[in-house]
Amino acid sequence: MAVAPLNQVRRVVEYALTEIPASKIDLGIPNYGYDWPLPYERGVTKAATIGNVQAVRIAVEQGAEIEFDSLAQSPYFRYSTGGTEHEVWFEDVRSLEAKFGLMEEYGLHGCGYWQVMEWFRANWLLLRDLFYIEK
Repeated sequence: MAVAPLNQVRRVVEYALTEIPASKIDLGIPNYGYDWPLPYERGVTKAATIGNVQAVRIAVEQGAEIEFDSLAQSPYFRYSTGGTEHEVWFEDVRSLEAKFGLMEEYGLHGCGYWQVMEWFRANWLLLRDLFYIEK
């Protein structure tokens, strides 16, 4: 499953708005992905946390096609190595733009990042282009 599927994030935002004014809500933005070994077994399978750039690098190295889940608004791909299947979910400009769109749609205060230390230049360029206001 996606790190932060947009349909589920929307549900959380809509609930939060029943309890908290939009002006006091910052949306959490994930700045990472998960590389899951398959088959997934709840409570047993553990994913590796990876950066968004690293996810794309893995896809290229493995010759995997990056797909996009329209409901979750998140990119993902599958690959196989050492006899183990993997499924990788991560963030890209499309998924981030969808999350930023929620902030605008609901008039939220802003956003905060989970794992801000993982460099993802495209994120910062998108954020600047969408929200930069000249003073």
